[in-house]
Amino acid sequence: MTTTPSVAPGRLIDRFPPGFAWGAATSAYQIEGAVHADGRGPSIWDTYSHTPGMTEDGGTGDIACDHFHRLEEDLDLMASMGLGAYRFSVAWPRVQPTGSGPANLKGLEFYDRLVDGLLERGIDPWLTLFHWDLPQPLEDAGGWPDRDVVARFAEYTAILVERFGDRVRNWLTLNEPWCIAMLGYGIGRHAPGIQDWSAALRAAHHTHLAHRAAVGAIRAAVPDARIGVALNLHHVEAATETDADRAAARLHDGTANRWFLDPVMGRGYPRDVVEAYGPILEGIDVGELDTGTLPVDILGVNYYTRNVIRAPRAGEANAPVATVMTRGGLPETEMGWEIHPDGLRQLLERIHREYAPPSIAITENGAAFVDEVAADGSVQDDARLAYYRDHVTATAEAIEAGVPVETYFAWSLMDNFEWGFGYTKRFGIVHVDFETQQRTIKASGEWYRDLIASTR
Repeated sequence: MTTTPSVAPGRLIDRFPPGFAWGAATSAYQIEGAVHADGRGPSIWDTYSHTPGMTEDGGTGDIACDHFHRLEEDLDLMASMGLGAYRFSVAWPRVQPTGSGPANLKGLEFYDRLVDGLLERGIDPWLTLFHWDLPQPLEDAGGWPDRDVVARFAEYTAILVERFGDRVRNWLTLNEPWCIAMLGYGIGRHAPGIQDWSAALRAAHHTHLAHRAAVGAIRAAVPDARIGVALNLHHVEAATETDADRAAARLHDGTANRWFLDPVMGRGYPRDVVEAYGPILEGIDVGELDTGTLPVDILGVNYYTRNVIRAPRAGEANAPVATVMTRGGLPETEMGWEIHPDGLRQLLERIHREYAPPSIAITENGAAFVDEVAADGSVQDDARLAYYRDHVTATAEAIEAGVPVETYFAWSLMDNFEWGFGYTKRFGIVHVDFETQQRTIKASGEWYRDLIASTR
């Protein structure tokens, strides 16, 4: 690939500090496949994706990218791209098929091969304990809205720490607890597909307790581990400067950002949102998180777009607060998300200013676009390349403003099962032909590889 001057990686790389880590991220259910291999049990996403009408194309994670069987090939692919770090998740039902009890040794052996293969290639493993694939038996017992899941998560964490604590230094407890709770139990757009806001808030509360329990378990077993959580956060703006829109934006920021960020950072729940939620908090001790939360070493930030918020207008008295996804005709990704890289800079600077975490990792950042495979097999995904260039630039600007960002993970390493969208949305910097499983590094991946190579 011939890189044009406007995207030449050398112009960016000098703006990052020595030792800055460049990586890519995936999650277990989205890439592994092999859902019945070596004693793996069913997860809520197996159940959900096999329920007619729940995914756009009826797609499931049964095969996905077949990463389970193509591990060595994928490890070599990562090495060829020069990745310094790889963020992956462990499939809970592969390790504990029922969500409790003794570990499934065959399942652990797969992750032994993954971790060892990364280390052999000089790639730092970042292990995410949970990326949405709750064992189905735990859901049958009540799922995240049931408090018992906290003890089960602590038990699961202890198994992984005992097995991998000697080789994995960076641990993330949960990926996007907002999605776990609100999309899974409130809106019902993710597994397990429940629509009950009271259950969603109980689920959110238990993700906080599970995070706290996991941090304690990891810290006790591996004192020098670096521990964090990956939160999906947004730069939030009011659509106008009216009091109504500003209040709506404040509440949206409270529900989407501060309800998860504040407790993780030891502040307890934001009181303005507690008052707004009112009766649907029944059964939740909102003061339970005011004390006892252990500090994180790393705050993981997943950023894709900003949120522009307006209050309901006349005739919309019963409508929820609306998220306005575009303002001023900015381009959008295939997901319909506005491309707004400066929102990343603003978000990072705000987090540093208001919360001062010791370190920040951008644990997910990327975009879905329609990709065309050329006759020669190449994928010239210029829009995605520009997205990465502009968001990496925004990250550099935040670092120059004093924000302690240490790592950047592109989402995603490869095209995969995109949850409720099945296989209709592609986020990868590596193209996957799901019929043949052939991997092809896209132009965006080549640019990213060249960016990384220019640090040497």
